[in-house]
Amino acid sequence: MTEPAAAHPTRLERVRTDAGAEIAILTFAHGPLNLFDQAMFDAVQADVAALAEDPPRAVLLRAEGKVVSAGVDVHLFDGLTAEQGADLWQELFAEICHPLEALPCPVVYAAHGLTLTAAFEIALACDIILAARKAKFGLVETVVGLTPSMGGPQRLAERAGSGRARELVMTGDLFDAATLHAWGVVNAVHEDVDTEARALTARLADGPTRAHDATKQIISAWRSGGVAHADSITPDVSGALFETEDLRGAVRSFLDVGPGKATYRGR
Repeated sequence: MTEPAAAHPTRLERVRTDAGAEIAILTFAHGPLNLFDQAMFDAVQADVAALAEDPPRAVLLRAEGKVVSAGVDVHLFDGLTAEQGADLWQELFAEICHPLEALPCPVVYAAHGLTLTAAFEIALACDIILAARKAKFGLVETVVGLTPSMGGPQRLAERAGSGRARELVMTGDLFDAATLHAWGVVNAVHEDVDTEARALTARLADGPTRAHDATKQIISAWRSGGVAHADSITPDVSGALFETEDLRGAVRSFLDVGPGKATYRGR
């Protein structure tokens, strides 16, 4: 028997752009608060595994309802031992954050409202974060004596600097979209963020997917080992693009009819 859609915490859809590129849209749809309880974490892990198994050419993460997420169900933390807590974070890195970052395509996150804790940390694992003007963000784990442990502090430090990361995490305050845009955490702020996010995701999906993946690999190398490490892997990562259909076709298109006319198939 098919489970009613409302009973499932997330929805993973695959659609195509007008040019035929596949987009995956992962929507949080878990009641009015989109609370990250065990069911929500399980659903997101399953969705990310499905994306990793069969990657599209771009991914959009979004949410339904008034808020993106009001945070994590604190019942998940009640009574955990140190070992169980460590196992929990290890699982969430291994099953959500790391495979999301490793997807060989652009990943866009659309925040239309309040975005707290796990939802914010997942956003920080995406390539591009778009926000509505009314959106607010927070890592508020201090209210239960915890620090964000799905990668939020370090990814904030990467985007905004270590001082800003310490401020945001230690105060547990909420920060609006304009502030995080100024800090470099949010890429852009829009009145209608869902429409803009869908349009950007489609534009990226229609682009040179293999080149986007190469960009992600080079930046990942920089994140883990600095400029020298990124330099060391760039020749092979970029060199491989010369044997892709997309680069060969785009070069020929450029030479024949000029820039901006190439089409890509993700090959």
